[in-house]
Amino acid sequence: SDGSGDTWSDYGSRGKAGTALGRTVPDGNVLFPDIFHTEHLLFYERFRAYQDYILADCKASEVKQFIAEYLEKVLEPSGWQAIWRTDVFEVVVEVVDVDYSALKAVVQLSDPFLCESCDSSFTLECMQELLELKEYQILLQELWVVYDDSGEFDQTALAIEHVRFFYQCIWRTWDEEEEDDFDYFVRCVEPRLRLHYDILEHRVPSGLVTDYQNLLSQCEELYEKFLNVRNSISASDSDSEVGNVSMVEGLKLYEKVEHLKQKLKLIENPLLRYVFGYQKYRSLQAKGMRAAGTKVVHVVSLTVKPSLLQLLMRDKLCPESCGEGVELQFHNDPLTAVNACYEGDRVIICPGHYVVDGVFCIADSVELEGYGLPDDIVIEKEGKGDNFFDCTGANIKISSLKLVQHDAVEGILNVHHGKTTLENCVFQCETTGITVRTSAELLMKNSDLYGAKGAGVEIYPGSTCTLLHNGIHHCKEGILIKNFLDEHYDVPKITMLSNVIHNNEGYGVVLVRPMMPSEVKDASAQRTKGENVKAEGNEFQDFLMMWLFCMPLVTFLLFPALGNTQPPQSGDETACIEGVRQEQQPECVTDELELYERAETSEPTEGNCEIANELGAASSEETKMHKKRLSKLDITEADDNLMSQDMFVSVEGNQFKWNGKGSFGSFLF
Repeated sequence: SDGSGDTWSDYGSRGKAGTALGRTVPDGNVLFPDIFHTEHLLFYERFRAYQDYILADCKASEVKQFIAEYLEKVLEPSGWQAIWRTDVFEVVVEVVDVDYSALKAVVQLSDPFLCESCDSSFTLECMQELLELKEYQILLQELWVVYDDSGEFDQTALAIEHVRFFYQCIWRTWDEEEEDDFDYFVRCVEPRLRLHYDILEHRVPSGLVTDYQNLLSQCEELYEKFLNVRNSISASDSDSEVGNVSMVEGLKLYEKVEHLKQKLKLIENPLLRYVFGYQKYRSLQAKGMRAAGTKVVHVVSLTVKPSLLQLLMRDKLCPESCGEGVELQFHNDPLTAVNACYEGDRVIICPGHYVVDGVFCIADSVELEGYGLPDDIVIEKEGKGDNFFDCTGANIKISSLKLVQHDAVEGILNVHHGKTTLENCVFQCETTGITVRTSAELLMKNSDLYGAKGAGVEIYPGSTCTLLHNGIHHCKEGILIKNFLDEHYDVPKITMLSNVIHNNEGYGVVLVRPMMPSEVKDASAQRTKGENVKAEGNEFQDFLMMWLFCMPLVTFLLFPALGNTQPPQSGDETACIEGVRQEQQPECVTDELELYERAETSEPTEGNCEIANELGAASSEETKMHKKRLSKLDITEADDNLMSQDMFVSVEGNQFKWNGKGSFGSFLF
C-alpha cells in the first residue's frame, strides 16, 4: 500500500490535527526534552502493524527488506530530534537523513549539547569522536523520538518503536537461516508476540518464563559459537586435520542449537505449551512426625460458637473418632492450619467462605476434611499465583471441600509425588484442572470438576490415576492422557469407572502419544518425496545437510481413534484390546496439524471400548519397544507378565455426552 493519508488514517495520526500519542518525561537530566510514549502499545496494535503494514507475507530472508520499505513510506527523513540511548550514556541528537536499507539514521549532536552518562568522560569532544567513528550513523532502535505536539512525527515515533520492539523481542539471530517455505509472520512473529503478552499479563507460569529466558540465552550463546566455527572452516583448508576437527565441533554445536530451538518453539506455541505443560515445582520438604510423637486436629472456622463445638465434639472430636491424646488447635484460615500440620495431622474445616492468597503446599500425610456439604465449605484462591494446591505427601486425603480458582496460571491441584485421595469435592477451575505427575497417584471419587480452560484432568506417563463416579464437564478437554512411550517412563495406569464426562469443548478423553516408527517413516517419505537431499556447496555444508536430512521428523497430528465401536460386554475389555492390536495403524499423510471432527456415538457408554482399544494399542507398542531394547542388550528371554505395560486397569460404565468432538481422540507428535 502507498503512504497516502487515507491508507494510514486509522494507524497513528496521519491526516489528523495534533498528536495522538502521549509523552514521557525522561529520568535523570531535567534539561532533556520529553519523548513520545510508545512503549506500552497493546497486543492488537503491534499485531496489526506487523501483519498489515510491515511484514505481511514476507519470508525470513526478506524481513529486513520489508522493514526498510515500510520505513521509507512512513519515516520522516530529517528535521526531528531524538535521544540516543546506550547502556552507558544518553545524548540528544538531530536526525539529518535516514539510510533505510541499513535501518540507520544519520545524526549530529544537538545544540546545545545535552548528555548524561555514568561518569563525566563523555564530553562534547568525546561524543564527536564517537560519531565520527560510526560515520554519524546510529541504529534506529537506539533512538527515542523527542515529543512534538503537532502530530507530524507520530508515524516516525511509532515506526521506530515497532522496529525496536521487533529486534528486541521477536527477531532471533538464526531466523535468517530458517526455511523460506513458510510465512515468517505466521511461523515466528505471531507466536512470539502472543507469548510476550501472555507473560506480561501473567498467563504463563513464572518458572516457565525463567526456563524460556534461560533457553533463549543458551541458544544465542551456542549459535554465536557455531557461527564462529563455521566461519573458521570457510577461512581454512577443509581437508586439513584442523578443518575436520572444526567440522565435527560445528555439527555438535548445530545439534545443540537445533535442540534448544525446538524447546523454544514448544513454549512459544500456546497449544504445545498447554499439551506438554510445565513439569517443575517448588521443592517441598516434609516435616515428619512431631518430636513428641503427638498428633493434632486443626479446627478451622471463621467464628467458634458453643453450638458448633458441641456438634464437633459429637461428630468429629470424640475419642472414638480421633483417638486418645490428640491435641486441638483452632484457626480462622485453612492455609494457616495446613502450614501448621505435621505427619498424621488432621484439618477439619467448618462451613464458611474462605478467601486465601497463597499456595497450599502439602508435603506430609495429612487429611483435610470439610464438616458439611462441599458447597457450604468454599476455599477460594485470590491473586495470580502459579499454583493453588501442591501435593507431595505419601498419603494425602481431601474431602467435602469446594475449591474455587480465578485468573490463574496453573491448574487447581497438582499431585507431584505420593498418593492423593479426593472424595466428595467440587473443583471450579479456570486453567488446567487436576494434574497427576509422573510417579504420583490420584484417587478421585464422587467429585465434580468443571470450567477448566485446559484439560479437566491431566495424566502424565508413569502415574496412576483412578477415577470413580465423577463428573467432568464444561472444560476444553475432559481428560488428557500423556503417553510419551519413552524408555524412562512407564505408561500411566488408569482406572475409569462410572464417570460422566459431558459438555466439554473438545473430546471427552484425549491421548497424547508419539507417532509410531512406521508413521514417522511414512511422514518422512511424504515430506521428502521429490526433493534433492544433496546440497551444493562446500564440504561442511554437504555434511551438514546430510545430517539434517537424517534427523527424526517431529510431526503433530490430531485424528480420531479407530477401533471397535460396539459397547463392551462384561469381561470383554481384553477382547477389545486384542482386537485393536491386530489393526493396522492409520497412515500419516501430512505433517501439519489437522483436526478431524467425530460425531458423538449414539449410546453414551460406547466410548469405553474405544478408549480401551486405543490405550491397549499404545500399551502394545510400548511392550514391543521394550522388547526391542532388551534384544539390543542380548536379553532374548523375558517374562511377559513382568514386561506388561498395560495402560489401564479398567474402563467401564463411563458416560460420554455432548462433547464437542466426540468421546475420544488422539494427538500425535
